[in-house]
Amino acid sequence: MSMTSQKGTLYLIPCPISQLSKMDMVLPSGNLQIINSLDYFIVENVRSARRFLSSLHIERRIDDLEFVELNEHTIAGIEVERMIRPLLNGRSAGVISEAGVPAVADPGQMVVELCHRYAIRVVPLVGPSSILLSVMASGLSGQSFAFNGYLPVKEPERSKAIKKLEARALSEHQSQLFIEAPYRNLKMFEQLLKVLQPKTHLMVASDITSMDEYLKMMRVEQWRELPTPQIEKKPTIFIIG
Repeated sequence: MSMTSQKGTLYLIPCPISQLSKMDMVLPSGNLQIINSLDYFIVENVRSARRFLSSLHIERRIDDLEFVELNEHTIAGIEVERMIRPLLNGRSAGVISEAGVPAVADPGQMVVELCHRYAIRVVPLVGPSSILLSVMASGLSGQSFAFNGYLPVKEPERSKAIKKLEARALSEHQSQLFIEAPYRNLKMFEQLLKVLQPKTHLMVASDITSMDEYLKMMRVEQWRELPTPQIEKKPTIFIIG
C-alpha cells in the first residue's frame, strides 16, 4: 500500500440502540462535529447508516458520502485492507454499527485491529452500549462480568451452556451476559426459568434507551410467579448473576 506521512483517523461512531430513541438523549452533541468532518464511512449496513446520518441532519448531502460495508460476510484480509487504504493516504473515516457502539459484539473489530497494525489513530466516541447499560441497571456485579454472545440454539447444548454460565456466576461472582435473536427471546426466557436454580438472579434488559425499555432483575423463583415479560422481537440482554 502507498501511504502519505499523515495518516487519517478512524472514528468509532455510536448510533442509537433503539429506533425509538431520541438522538439528543443518547448521543453527545460533540459527535456531530466529528461526523460533519467525514465523507467516508465503514458501516455494517449502508441503508441503516444513511438513515442514521440523515436523522442527524448532517451538513453534507448523503449522496456525496462514500460507504463501504463491513459485516459478518466480509472476508478478513485483502477486503478489509482495501477499506483502510484511504486512511493510509490521509483520509479519515467513521465506523458505524447497525446499533449501539461499533466493534463490540460487532464486525467493526476487524478494521480497528488492522488500523492498530498500521499505526492509524483510533478514536472511540461516547454513546450507548447495551452491554454496559444493562450491567449498570442490573444491580449485579459490575466489577467482574463477561459477555458471551449467543448461546447454542439446540438442546441439550443450550441447557448445558446455561448451567455452565450459572456455575461461573455463582462460583466466581462474575455476571454472565448473553443475547438471543429477538424472535427467540421468549423461548430463551422460558428455558432460563426451567434450567436455572430458584435462588439464581436473572436480569432482563430489553429495548434499552427507548420509551418502552424494560429493565428488571430478580431471583428465578420470583420470575416464575410473574407474567412473561413482553420482550418478543425486541433487542434484549440477559444476565445471570
